Amino acid sequence: MSSKPTYTLHYWPGIPGRGEYVRLAFEAAGEPYTDDTNVKTLTSLVMSPNVVGHPTHFAPPVLEFSAPSASAKRAKRQAGQSAQEGAAQSVFISQTPAILAYLGPKLGLVGDVEGEEDAVREIRRAQVNQLVLTALDLSNEAHDVHHPVASSLYYEDQKDESKRRADDFRKNRIPKFFQHFEQVLSSNPAKSHRLVGATTTTADLVLFHVLTGIQHAFPRRWAALEKSGKYSMLFKMKRSVSEEERLKAYLASDRRQEFGMGLFRHYEELDGDE
Repeated sequence: MSSKPTYTLHYWPGIPGRGEYVRLAFEAAGEPYTDDTNVKTLTSLVMSPNVVGHPTHFAPPVLEFSAPSASAKRAKRQAGQSAQEGAAQSVFISQTPAILAYLGPKLGLVGDVEGEEDAVREIRRAQVNQLVLTALDLSNEAHDVHHPVASSLYYEDQKDESKRRADDFRKNRIPKFFQHFEQVLSSNPAKSHRLVGATTTTADLVLFHVLTGIQHAFPRRWAALEKSGKYSMLFKMKRSVSEEERLKAYLASDRRQEFGMGLFRHYEELDGDE
């Protein structure tokens, strides 16, 4: 009988960042996890091949969990180590969408329906991942508004470029993404205020956080878009997700970190009604 895996999320301290997308999955599912924001662990352990094995990881977030007994034993035997040592081996996965694609089915966050055919289930899971990736594209574009030239430079070193990028992002990119997700929501046969099926998926959680971040970074633009009435399904979806019992408790807790100098940053000079 296999034991239930224990999960540890390794991420930078002080900001929600890309780790927040994984936290929301755990919180929505009520799955216990350890949130490790120890920088020393990240830099000297998690990214070390002596600890994580192959492949190594480019950047956090990194998910650590106990390996399935059989595969861990097999890996250790191949390395000339004992099966008993292998039973305690950890597995590490990085890249936010890869982590969510792995966790989604295990946490019940991919819209699976009991009794459906495997082929149907696989397609839906791929579609959920498709929407996760699209929402993360919007997240990346929001970040690049305040760092359009290079992430290694300070915002103050690229303010002129940021203003040009912000103008296009507000006028063109946000509406384009919003219209896409509005269409996905309105065409969902389940009519559930969710992107796929009748239950919350990782795609809903990622989009919820991206929308929350955009609301923080561009409050004037957000208010204008909401007032326009063009994206009513999208705004309803965001409110509906925030009212889920587990998420509502998490969002009101001190575990939910405030936006700061991370992906979504508010600079007054980059905001506008249009």
